[in-house]
Amino acid sequence: MSTTDTTLPRMHEWQEQHLRSYLQSGGTVGHFYDFGLINNEGYQPICLIKHIGRKTGRTLILPLIYGIVEGEIVIVASKGGSPSHPAWYLNIAAASEVEVQIATQAFRTTWREPTDAERQRVWDQMVAIYPPYAEYQKSTDRLIPLVLMKPVAAIPVFKEADLDR
Repeated sequence: MSTTDTTLPRMHEWQEQHLRSYLQSGGTVGHFYDFGLINNEGYQPICLIKHIGRKTGRTLILPLIYGIVEGEIVIVASKGGSPSHPAWYLNIAAASEVEVQIATQAFRTTWREPTDAERQRVWDQMVAIYPPYAEYQKSTDRLIPLVLMKPVAAIPVFKEADLDR
């Protein structure tokens, strides 16, 4: 699969196409993505995460599966079970806020990571949404982070022009 220089390094072609559709439509297209051809998991809810590269200072936008637990938006830093954290997670960890878009609504959010019993409960809910997360956790020694985001302000939806080239 090909990569591009407009989003994240190593973004798969299907992710890039999905991101472009989401951005170009203002969120009317792309909120759900059919993973049927990739891993038979069917349609999954997708949000867009906008963050700043901690090394490059570039604005980056990434489509990620999400869930909502008790009013907070949840994303999983699985990186397919890789032994290292995804770059987007490290970028968010270096910031106090992150921006997220769900369908046609975007928000500036604060974020946190759940611990202990709350973490397990949220993890179980995310595995119910996307079962491969369980296998990803089994394939790595790292504890896969969960990021919970609480909207604090509505913002304009993301646009392709938001991406640093």
